[in-house]
Amino acid sequence: EVQLVESGGGLVQPGESLRLSCVASGFTFSTYAMSWIRHGPGKGFEWVSAISSNGGSTSYTDSVKGRFAIYRDNAKNTLYLQMNVLKPEDTAVYSCAKFSNANYYIDYPGSAEYDSWGQGTQVTVSS
Repeated sequence: EVQLVESGGGLVQPGESLRLSCVASGFTFSTYAMSWIRHGPGKGFEWVSAISSNGGSTSYTDSVKGRFAIYRDNAKNTLYLQMNVLKPEDTAVYSCAKFSNANYYIDYPGSAEYDSWGQGTQVTVSS
């Protein structure tokens, strides 16, 4: 069974940083592109970032570009999201998501590209 377990969230002040992790199991992690998605209060699900299976291609939503960085360690079956200069509007539950098809990647993917999501980790940015 596909399992995606996020961690690293917490309560931080604006301008601070967090690094989120997503440990994957139940599939060949190194062959699947991955994304981070967030669900903020009063908002729908928002795609944040995506990365190809080998890490060679990445994409970001405009609101986080330059502040966040997605990367992965395939040897550890782990996806990361480094979040710098956090803002209150970044407050959300952050989930990692697996692309449905192996060896497939697209920049700025929509929700239809995924077949599995993690439970998410809460990120709260507040003074």
